[in-house]
Amino acid sequence: MAKHKEKKNLEDQNPSEVEGKMGESTKKKTKKKKKKETHTVTMETIAENPNNISPIVGYFPSGYDPLTNNNDGFEELSTKLYRNAKRNNRLQLVVSPNGSQVDFVGTNYSGEATSAQLCTYSLGILDKETQTLKIVPIAANKIIRLEPRVRGLEVQETEDPDTAKQEITAEERNDKMRELTQKYTSKKSIRQARKLDSLRQQEDTGNQEEFDRNIAGAINKEALEVAVATDSARNIPPHDLDATIPQLAYPLDRIISKGEWDFLLDIFELTEAGAEMTPDLYPSFVCNRSYKLEHIQDEDEKKRLAGIFSFITHLVKFKDKHSMDGVSSAKHHKFPGILSQKFTSMFSISDSKRLPEEKVTLLINYVLVLTLFADDFRSDPSDIAKDLRINAVALRPFYEYLGCKLVREKNVVLATLPVPLVFPSVRRKRRR
Repeated sequence: MAKHKEKKNLEDQNPSEVEGKMGESTKKKTKKKKKKETHTVTMETIAENPNNISPIVGYFPSGYDPLTNNNDGFEELSTKLYRNAKRNNRLQLVVSPNGSQVDFVGTNYSGEATSAQLCTYSLGILDKETQTLKIVPIAANKIIRLEPRVRGLEVQETEDPDTAKQEITAEERNDKMRELTQKYTSKKSIRQARKLDSLRQQEDTGNQEEFDRNIAGAINKEALEVAVATDSARNIPPHDLDATIPQLAYPLDRIISKGEWDFLLDIFELTEAGAEMTPDLYPSFVCNRSYKLEHIQDEDEKKRLAGIFSFITHLVKFKDKHSMDGVSSAKHHKFPGILSQKFTSMFSISDSKRLPEEKVTLLINYVLVLTLFADDFRSDPSDIAKDLRINAVALRPFYEYLGCKLVREKNVVLATLPVPLVFPSVRRKRRR
């Protein structure tokens, strides 16, 4: 009945008045639709500055909102950022509302931050007056999850069950890596992975014979025979006393066999990608000479020098792994399977997992010979002595034992290799 009366009233009214009311209702509807603003802006990407902290982005999963907890529409917050003294890339953000005993704490290295991340975060700042859009990277490339913590109570951080890493066996890990390699990597990486699988020693006795045949083709038998003979004689790498140039005094193909170069391309690929080598992953000797790779135009020559750098890295990390003072630096280092087996047999790792003293000397001699190749046989021993955890002065007898000659240029001691090789005679103390 109410609807019928309303309809009747509209019929009784003047048509012009009805049209006016209908026009007002349509205007109200159009007012609700907001116009979209368009801006023609110039984009500016700002690189991360190591001297300044980048913007930090965090969120409150508990539902806390500082904009709605105050009558003024904003609540004053005390924000503090802590950086780990030993690991500069570890950050902790603490947000403290004024007058509250609850702090909101988040890190970029634990909890949700440890989950896999397949994207890069940036912060865009639009200035309408200047019509510019500045894109700035955020700190640690992480959106920090701020969890509530009662102030004064120590809370033991526990892993999120959704992101907790399940322990898997080595065989399962290899299967997953093999599957990812087949799906997402290049054909070159797939070929290298297949070659590594064929060279990797299996526990199954049925695959042992096939592994022996493959490894025999990859390792230079002559180099191993010479190395064994040299170990019993002078405990130095394979050498040629009749060499007329320094490059042949210690033949490089007898130190690094032909089948091993394919597994020494990590530094070459890192350089091609434009990434930097960090001192926590690579020896300082390699980091201080990485610039040489940028100036080499020939790709084969660049691969050769990068392979020498990689072999030096594996030798230094192998020494750290089997020593008391450097085991932490080699904890996460990955050795190619072919080099791991070669080093284990060459340096006679015992049940105690420690290198015998004479094998430590042999490893150091291998490293020093390769540093001579990297420095064109005029090498400064200061940084490699730091990597080997030996005093630079105490390292000089090793050079002399290899037939090197130490010269001083501009207050810098350099190790050179004159040819033909002349080894120092063994000095014996006279008895009274």
